[in-house]
Amino acid sequence: MLRAYQEQQQLPDCQALSFEERLGLLVDRELTERANRRLATRLRFARLRQDACLEDIDFRHPRGLDRSVMLGLADCRWIAHHDNCLIVGPTGAGKTYLACALGQQACREGYSVRYLRLPRLLSELTIARGDGRYPRVLASLLRTELIVLDDWGTAPLAPEHCRELLEILEDRYQRRSTLVASQLPVANWHQYLGDPTLADAILDRLVHNAHTITLKGESMRKRHKPLQSNGKSGTTGTK
Repeated sequence: MLRAYQEQQQLPDCQALSFEERLGLLVDRELTERANRRLATRLRFARLRQDACLEDIDFRHPRGLDRSVMLGLADCRWIAHHDNCLIVGPTGAGKTYLACALGQQACREGYSVRYLRLPRLLSELTIARGDGRYPRVLASLLRTELIVLDDWGTAPLAPEHCRELLEILEDRYQRRSTLVASQLPVANWHQYLGDPTLADAILDRLVHNAHTITLKGESMRKRHKPLQSNGKSGTTGTK
């Protein structure tokens, strides 16, 4: 508010404003600054893999992405209702970008978010179990209002991994939301999880109250030609 007051003093028409008007501007500035700081903190905690936002999603590419579905998820009521979201499709369809865009939108709406690759999460849980941090890690996951689990189905799961996954989803069921991004169709998840009993329990807590986005078509990366510069090449992300 002090900085805003000093800036007001530099404005030529400042004295024409009433006390109430000037005070209102200072309060608005303070509220905006606090909201921006809280958003920056939530985004740092989220550790989203890509700098994605809903406004930049490409709806022109034919991949089965329905604009109305994304707009329906944008208000984050599904998080308030503790629903889940599943994004499935082939490599390069933009699953991670969409997941990060929904995660960023959740941060903007005031929810705590955490992006995690499933293989790395399971590895970290194994380490945490060994050094005594396991209960604290589970508690931290439970406090997070939206967890984004990317790369679901890219690595085989050991039986203990399925039990840990069930423990996480059981804690979050009807209390928190989970977003899963996967190359595997949902119909193949039961087989991927292996143990029929654990698979039934995991999918029961994850799928039945989920909003599902199914992508299709060729990889969007094929649209982007490598950029040649000093003998080096690069590609842009898929949106």
